Amino acid sequence: MSIRVALKFMLISTVAFACMNVTVKYLEHISAYQIVFFRSFGSLFFTFGFLLRNKIPILGTHRKLLVFRGLAGVTAMTLFFMSIKYLPVGTAVSLRYLSPIFAALFAMLLLKEKVRPLQWLFFAIAFAGVLIMKGLDAQLNSLGMLLILIASVFSGLVYIIINKIGKREHPVVIVNYFMVIATITGGLLSINTWVNPVGIQWLLLFSLGIYGYIGQVYMTKAFQATKISQVAPLKYVEVIFTVALGVLLVDEVYSIWSLLGIVLIIVGLLLNSRYATVKN
Repeated sequence: MSIRVALKFMLISTVAFACMNVTVKYLEHISAYQIVFFRSFGSLFFTFGFLLRNKIPILGTHRKLLVFRGLAGVTAMTLFFMSIKYLPVGTAVSLRYLSPIFAALFAMLLLKEKVRPLQWLFFAIAFAGVLIMKGLDAQLNSLGMLLILIASVFSGLVYIIINKIGKREHPVVIVNYFMVIATITGGLLSINTWVNPVGIQWLLLFSLGIYGYIGQVYMTKAFQATKISQVAPLKYVEVIFTVALGVLLVDEVYSIWSLLGIVLIIVGLLLNSRYATVKN
């Protein structure tokens, strides 16, 4: 599969995730667990329908890896949705995209891949963006920052597991495992905090499943199609889309320090991705 096709897959994924992010922000009065439930339950209609229609084995063949991917994914997703309650959605998304750094660290520790000296410089640039955000933007919530940083660690682990699975599983099988585990987890954890949706909230909650399904499937297809380093840079377009939609639709305001931090994070990660692509 060509790199051009993989990049197209990733662009579709970023647009879908940006729409989902802003919808979650609009529903911030509903608990993160309940949002995880609706986002995942809504996607199951698509994943199960696709697998049954195309007679693809639902359980797959690499079940331990699929379960680990689901557990890491639901942890990252839940913490991300929690962080949106405390942070501007564009800020949360940009911080979540520190995950390639953690993916590189996991690859170094678990897969014995090398992290080159210059890559550490690029990682430092990205983390400088985090320090500027936290140190100079007094409006940023510390709990929200902690939640999203932990979420990015688990997202990094997800990248490693998906890459480990490779093309041995159909992408919808991988997503289906994630959605089943997330639906069960979100449903159980939301029992004590359940809020009955009203009016358009039903539509918005179920739209999360549509956006999430499209974003997840096409991200998985992109990662399976080529090396992570070749398609990961395009994911940062999601930050731009999300910031723009946040300003236009939910009246978010970003300080100059937050915007500078976002830029440094994206620049550091893009430089790393470009360097890794050239070296590989």
